[in-house]
Amino acid sequence: MDYLGKNKAQYVKDTFNSIAERYDFMNTVMSFGLDRRWRKKVVDICGVKPGMSVLDICCGTGMLTRELAKAVSPDGKVVGLDFSEKMLDQAVRNCQNNFYNDRITFLLGDALNLPFADNSFDGATIGWGLRNLPDPVKGIQEMYRIVKPGAMVVSIDMGKTTLPLFKQLYWLYFEKLVPLMGEIFASGRDQYRYLYESASKFYSQTELVKLFESCGLVNCNNLNLAFGAVAIVYGQKPRI
Repeated sequence: MDYLGKNKAQYVKDTFNSIAERYDFMNTVMSFGLDRRWRKKVVDICGVKPGMSVLDICCGTGMLTRELAKAVSPDGKVVGLDFSEKMLDQAVRNCQNNFYNDRITFLLGDALNLPFADNSFDGATIGWGLRNLPDPVKGIQEMYRIVKPGAMVVSIDMGKTTLPLFKQLYWLYFEKLVPLMGEIFASGRDQYRYLYESASKFYSQTELVKLFESCGLVNCNNLNLAFGAVAIVYGQKPRI
């Protein structure tokens, strides 16, 4: 993949800074409005309950962070962390009038070097972000490190469907139509072309389950959504 002379981290940061204002709209368009339902699934699989403390890594515009905040209320807390300043700015705007805003703290930070002590959180999530990390294994290891024993680590991202015909139609849609929609609705054909390229080169959901296991997580599995075009992969930090 050509990063235009930049390292991956800088390229990804610049990419998301440039599409931050239209990111949520494009997600709704690309997912045909199903993205909110998918985020609720992540919250359920993470086992989030009132009073918990949860970290949402690569939180972007904070949409999953908001769902987590709703689940931990009235006395829990959620930290949303991202390294894109403009995505975080949009996240703050998105949450300004949210009933659960006082449960949320947004931080600028690096998913590969989380600024938290070991065993700090009751769960960790990452939405459409693991494939954007320069080192996904290090990202999983960091999530493992900061959650408490027994807590869940949950990722949602594009999957690799194996359903005949749908597989071909899906990748055609993602390769050709999504960049065109990005150009029309978000002035970002190249940025949405990157989303296709990064997804097509990333691990399949079954490969990612094995990666979770190799990082020490147990009870790992995946839940396919949209016929496997999107997948939730999860694992649990072993109890002491």
